[in-house]
Amino acid sequence: MSSNLPISHGDITAPTPQNTPLNQAPIAQGLSRPTVPDISEDNEPEDETEDASALPPGAQSAMLGLVHGRLADLVGKSSGYIEGLPAEVKSNIEALKGVQVKQNELQNQYKRECLELEKKYLELHKPLYERRSAIISGSSAATAEEFQAGIRASIKDDPDYTPLSKDAPTGPAAIPEFWLTALRNHVGLSEIITERDAGALKHVTDIRLSYISSDDPKPGFKITFYFDPNEYFENEVLEKTYLYQEEVGYSGDFVYDRAIGTEIKWKEDKDLTKEFEIKKQRNKNTNRTRLVRKAKPTDSFFNFFSPPTPPVDEDEIEEEELEELEEKLELDYQIGEDLKEKIIPRAIDYFTGKALEYDMLEEDDDFDGLDDDDDEDDFDDDDSDSDNEPPARRRGPPKGRGGGSGGAVNPEECKNQ
Repeated sequence: MSSNLPISHGDITAPTPQNTPLNQAPIAQGLSRPTVPDISEDNEPEDETEDASALPPGAQSAMLGLVHGRLADLVGKSSGYIEGLPAEVKSNIEALKGVQVKQNELQNQYKRECLELEKKYLELHKPLYERRSAIISGSSAATAEEFQAGIRASIKDDPDYTPLSKDAPTGPAAIPEFWLTALRNHVGLSEIITERDAGALKHVTDIRLSYISSDDPKPGFKITFYFDPNEYFENEVLEKTYLYQEEVGYSGDFVYDRAIGTEIKWKEDKDLTKEFEIKKQRNKNTNRTRLVRKAKPTDSFFNFFSPPTPPVDEDEIEEEELEELEEKLELDYQIGEDLKEKIIPRAIDYFTGKALEYDMLEEDDDFDGLDDDDDEDDFDDDDSDSDNEPPARRRGPPKGRGGGSGGAVNPEECKNQ
């Protein structure tokens, strides 16, 4: 839509925003800004066609909120414009849909080729990941070249950085709790890693990324956690596979389909995804009592390997339950993407805390990007004694990044590790 005002076509009025199908016009995403508070097509007062940008900021917000609210009720309903067009025009509209089909096919091909390029560069990274793993585990000593390159990188990041002495001891030396520290220094994961989980995550020796074979109909990727033998579970490898739908979505990107996790073979009384409680039961007939041990689900990072299942038929699910499920799916997918795009390629930055600074900057940028005038409308004056008020808490992780217990680590503290 290039305009929001009605355009005459003979005796027919061109479509206003309510002609737009529900799943094909993200009006709220800024693709088209309605300029009239009343979108009825009959007898529109002239003063209601005024451009919203000419109004004061506060009035703009109120006006757009009113329009968007009314549009939400009308989106997907036809105004009769297209139905009333001449047959030859309707034929051209169908032809444009056919052109769009070919555009979609090209976009799908483009995204597939991008995925193949990702696979190519992952293969180039593999020797470096293996080298990283060897240094972390202490199975191999760092070379002088690697050491000096790291010193140069530290000085570039911080001119006041004090390099290690040239006489510093060298040789194979495992880095304790490397991956646990890196995971905890991620803004979202720190919220879902409990103290109970930490005992098991100390045994992570590596986290790797791989891609689904090109021969499979659905593209996707796999996150693999490698563990030392431990007292929690029998598995030495835990995997999480993310599958995309075969065709790209309306936005032109791959659409999340579902995830598949490894079944964890917990050792007796070591299941971190459950809490056990002892209850006393009394027999009604004999009056004898007994102790019964019951398990209930609890928050744990290891729920990551038991992903939520997308609904088959959304109409059969209550709205509140559906919203909760969608939030869980969003969180699950976001964790996978962050492991793939951030933690695995930049593990050392998460271990030291350097990456945490950038993550928080991105988060603050999102928050600061809100319109100042709109922000003021959301707050009322508070006459309470500010001296007695607790300090303001920092905004939590972005939506889709998790909840639970734990907390992000201060990047300055990480630097001093």
